[in-house]
Amino acid sequence: MSAPDLLFTGGNVHTVDPDRPHADAIAVRDGRIVWVGHAADAPDWVRTARETRELDGRTVLPGFVDAHNHVRLGSDADCVQLAGADSLDEVAARLRAWEGEHPHGWIEAEGYSYAGLADGAHPTRQQLDAMVPDRPVVVFSYDVHTLWLNTLGLVALGIEVADQPFGTAELGDDGVPTGFVADFAVKGLSRAGIRALRERGLPWASTDRQYDRLLSSLELAISCGITTVVEPQNSPDDIALFERARDEGRLDPRLVLAMFHPSTTTADERAEFAELASTYADDRLRVGPLKLYIDDVVEPHTAALHEDYANEPGHRGSTYYEPAEFAELVTTLDREGFQLFVHATGDRGITTVLDAIEHARAVNGPRDARHQVVHVECLRREDLPRFAELGVVACMQPRHASPDLAGPGHAWADAVGEDRWHQAWPLRSLQEYGATLAFSSDWNVAEMEPMVGIYSAVTRAPLAGGAPWQPEEAVSVEDAVRGYTMGSAVANFCEHDRGSITVGKLADLVVLDQDPYAIDPAKLADVAVLETWVGGERRFAS
Repeated sequence: MSAPDLLFTGGNVHTVDPDRPHADAIAVRDGRIVWVGHAADAPDWVRTARETRELDGRTVLPGFVDAHNHVRLGSDADCVQLAGADSLDEVAARLRAWEGEHPHGWIEAEGYSYAGLADGAHPTRQQLDAMVPDRPVVVFSYDVHTLWLNTLGLVALGIEVADQPFGTAELGDDGVPTGFVADFAVKGLSRAGIRALRERGLPWASTDRQYDRLLSSLELAISCGITTVVEPQNSPDDIALFERARDEGRLDPRLVLAMFHPSTTTADERAEFAELASTYADDRLRVGPLKLYIDDVVEPHTAALHEDYANEPGHRGSTYYEPAEFAELVTTLDREGFQLFVHATGDRGITTVLDAIEHARAVNGPRDARHQVVHVECLRREDLPRFAELGVVACMQPRHASPDLAGPGHAWADAVGEDRWHQAWPLRSLQEYGATLAFSSDWNVAEMEPMVGIYSAVTRAPLAGGAPWQPEEAVSVEDAVRGYTMGSAVANFCEHDRGSITVGKLADLVVLDQDPYAIDPAKLADVAVLETWVGGERRFAS
């Protein structure tokens, strides 16, 4: 055996490999792991490594695989930041402060959490006009599923009727737009939607702003120990952004790109997706899955529930497709060999997706498709076993389940009602029924740091500490780490070279300042990333 390029030694290595769960040394050659074990037992060829790095007892894990991270959408430095604004007065204060410092053009804001509204109410242009009357304003909700505009913003974007290429404008009884635009994630983030926003002059949609957001997100990802990012919603137009980042040496994490499949997608466009998948198929940049939506989000009552919203009797939300229509679409896409990522938050939305996949398997025959239900926020107990039975992955975001974001007193918990709180993000139950769990951040809907997600999965507590919510659905540290490593690797067909520290796999590693397995779970979110290695190259050091 030839000498390794690099030998890590003196570490506390958690491999996430059941055959060898713990080690203290790792040897790397040509970007891959060639030996794992204890330094005292290392063969002579390992000891002759060209470079040795002493870890001094620090903890090493496999590089994190973030299974659902909107790095292209990202967070925008040119937007007013509304995260944490828990009243309309605070929203107004932040918008006015920005207006004073930036006296010209659009005011764009992000991170609005539907705060300050009556149960089930939508924000209005009049509310925003009272805050900023003389400039066009657009506010993106924290989940980027809705827009809120003032009167000048509506005029600037030419919104006069409900149907827009970038969303569905709510109309008042007088037929005038109210300022609330739904379906933005489905239409506004599509190829046609971004083009329309760009043509109508919204700065946020410009190519330069998109690229800046991408670079900022990639830098954050590698600093968080994320070595593979699954970007879940793109169009062929966006490939140039990722190619540019790679050409400029800025593509530090590996990327898996899903193509967005709106309801208007044609057979020719699907052929384009398939061609892109064959063109971009290496371990640095891969195109493959398709992203679909069956419903929207709980907070504005646009997710599909089996029973009425607790604070809006007579309303259960809706699905974007009739169940039979969706089943036929899924069957067609499954037959064509695509892996599907389907956004589903409400319990009826999730049931509809599982029914469609069951139909596809009955028609096409079972295959190792690894279709994903993404989010799985509110799940009926009778649907728990169906994930494992149908080979469906539960792609979930543990931080979303935190009581400081979704618990009692917040819009999510109020909307579904206490009788359904036991259905909220059932991590442990899905695991006990044998489902593959793939964990992710859903950046920039929530914090990107995997250690924040691991903390949330293990404690079900607020980020600042306090009483947990639905603690019976918490998982162990070992299981949470697996969800961010091997679980997400399996979910995305890359378990052969990622997800564990195993001989033959890519040398994607993260070095931490504390051992997550050994500390008080209440301190998990404080664990810091010291170094991130991708293919045996150090891409981040604190």
